[in-house]
Amino acid sequence: MTVWQEAWPTANPSSRPRATRNDDYLRRSGRKPEDPVIRPPFFRDADRIVHSKAYSRYIDKTQVFYLVENDHITHRVLHVQLVSKIARTIGRALGLNEDLIEAIALGHDIGHVPYGHLGETFLDELCVEHGLGGFRHNVQSVRFLDVVEDCDLTLQVLDGILCHNGEVHDRSLTVEGEADWDSFAGGKLERIEAGGDALPPLTAEGCVVRCADSVSYLGRDLADALEVEVIGEDDLEDFPPENCMHLFGIAGHKKEAFSDINRKVLDVLIRDIITGSYDADCMAFSAETSACVAAFKEFNMQHIYNNERLIKNRKKIRFMFRYLFGRTLEDIENGRRDSPVYEDLVNAPWASRAYVGAAAPEELARDFIAGMTDRYFEWVFQQSILPERVRSRYRGGW
Repeated sequence: MTVWQEAWPTANPSSRPRATRNDDYLRRSGRKPEDPVIRPPFFRDADRIVHSKAYSRYIDKTQVFYLVENDHITHRVLHVQLVSKIARTIGRALGLNEDLIEAIALGHDIGHVPYGHLGETFLDELCVEHGLGGFRHNVQSVRFLDVVEDCDLTLQVLDGILCHNGEVHDRSLTVEGEADWDSFAGGKLERIEAGGDALPPLTAEGCVVRCADSVSYLGRDLADALEVEVIGEDDLEDFPPENCMHLFGIAGHKKEAFSDINRKVLDVLIRDIITGSYDADCMAFSAETSACVAAFKEFNMQHIYNNERLIKNRKKIRFMFRYLFGRTLEDIENGRRDSPVYEDLVNAPWASRAYVGAAAPEELARDFIAGMTDRYFEWVFQQSILPERVRSRYRGGW
C-alpha cells in the first residue's frame, strides 16, 4: 500500500497546504454577497458556468470525430464531464479544493469551435488575416465566460481555464503566477494571446485539471476510433512498445484486447499521478508512465487525428469557415438585422451590453462562429448559401 492510500481515508482539505482556500477567492465585482458555507465562491462559479449559454452548446460540439452519425462516441460535453470526474478523483486523494477543480474542468473547453481542432485551425487563419492575432480555444473560453456573458467568475477559475493545455504532455507541473488581476490580464492572458505557450496555473487545482485533461482522452479516443473504424487491427500493430502494453495490461494487438482500454488507462494514470504528487510540491507522473503517455499521444496523433479518413473533408470545411466568416462580417458591417449574428449574439439578451458595444465587427464574427455548435454551423451555412425553396405557394403579404 502506498503512502497516499494509507492517508486517504483521513485526508482533509483544510489540512493539506496546497489546497486553495475558499477565503482566498478573488472576484472583480462583488455584485452579490458570498455564501461561505452552502454555496462558497468556487461552488458558485461551477453553477454559473453550467447555467451559461456557452455551456449548453457543449452538447453538439465535436471532440474528435465530426460528421459521424454515431451516438456512442465522445462529444465535447462528455469530455468535460470525464475531465471533471478524473480531476476530482485526483484532487480528493490530494486533499485539494474539489469545488475549484469542478469549476475549472467544466469551463475549460467552452471556447472550442465547430469540428474541434480542425475548425480551430481554420478560425485561427481567419483571425490572423483580419488582424485579431491567432485563435486559441483556451483564451476563447475565458472570453466567453468573462467578457461575452460576464459571468463574474473568480480569478482562480479563469486562470485554471486559461492555463489548461491538454494537447501538451507535462511530466510535472508546478504552480506559477501571482493571484491578482493585473498579473492575470497583463501577464498570462496577454502572453498566451500573443502566441506563447499556456503557462502553468497558479493553483494546484488548476494543475490537476490540466493533467486530467491531458490523459482523459487517450484511451477514449482510441476506443472511439475503433468504434467508427477510423483505425483497425493493422494500426494496432504500431501501438507503443511492450513496456506500455504491460503498463496498461493489454495482451496482444487484436481489437478485442483493446475493448477495455479506457478503463485500464485511466486507472493506471490516476493512481500514478496521485502517487507521484502526494508528498511533492508539484503534480507529477513517474518516468515510466510519462514516457508511455507521450508514446500513446504520438500513436493517436499519427493514426487517429491525422488519419486521412478523418480529415478527408478538410477542404470543404475550410471553405465553410471562410465563407461564413466573410458573410457574417459583411452582415455586421452593413447592419443586416435579420442576420443570425444579430439574433443569436448581438441582440441576444444574455450577451453583455458592454461587450457588444465595445467589440469590433471582426471580433463579433469570431465570437459568433466560435460559439456555434456543429449542427448550427451547418444550418447557418446552408441558409446563407442555398436559395430558399417555397413549398406549394408564396404566403403572407407583400
